[in-house]
Formats: sequence, structure tokens, C-alpha cells
Amino acid sequence: MANIKSAIKRIDVTKRQTLKNRAKKSELKTLTKKFDLAVEESRLEDATNLLKVLDKKLKKAVSKSVLHKNAASRRLSKLSSKLGKAKA
Repeated sequence: MANIKSAIKRIDVTKRQTLKNRAKKSELKTLTKKFDLAVEESRLEDATNLLKVLDKKLKKAVSKSVLHKNAASRRLSKLSSKLGKAKA
């Protein structure tokens, strides 16, 4: 355990940030699963709406340093191509 006051504060801050980041990542995973299910069931309109929501959430996660920008871009690209193949 840290003895210095600033180190103790940093540990507390890190714990809070970790919980927030975990929640955001969990939300992204849940939305991705919903998107995959919508594509699988050929509900393309729902999938399109979910893709828009995911795009916004991924960009927000990048701005809050939850995800790396290339990782978010890769995920979005993968989902977009999956939707495109389903529409074709």
C-alpha cells in the first residue's frame, strides 16, 4: 500500500477510471452482440441503426481514451463490411 498522500489519491482515481472504462467496454460488447444478432436474423434496418449507435459510442470511447483509435476503426470497419455482405 502506498504511504504518500498523492499516490493514495492516484490509486483511488485509477480504480474509478477502471470501473468506468470497464462499463464502457462492456456496453460496446453488448451493442456489438445485438448488431451481430440483428444481421444474423436479417433485421437489416435494426442493424443499420445499431451500427450508427456503435459508431458514435466507439468514437466517444476513443475521445475518452478507453480504446485506441485504430482499434475502434478496425471494429467499425469489420461491422460495416458484415452489414454490407448481409445486404448483398
